[in-house]
Amino acid sequence: MCESNAYLYENGKEKLIMEDVLYVVPTGTEVHLRNIFGQQKIVKGKIKELLLVDHRIILEGNE
Repeated sequence: MCESNAYLYENGKEKLIMEDVLYVVPTGTEVHLRNIFGQQKIVKGKIKELLLVDHRIILEGNE
């Protein structure tokens, strides 16, 4: 499968915020996520790192 887990990087730690993400759209100040179950989440921040081999999306919140 090609799903990834999304994590929010804050205070030097990564916190899991969504599993099985298929859809990621950065829109300037936000990142829109949707998983295989149709659940959606909007994170105020930006993409910090994509680790595609490890199926990890690391987001960083706006300061």
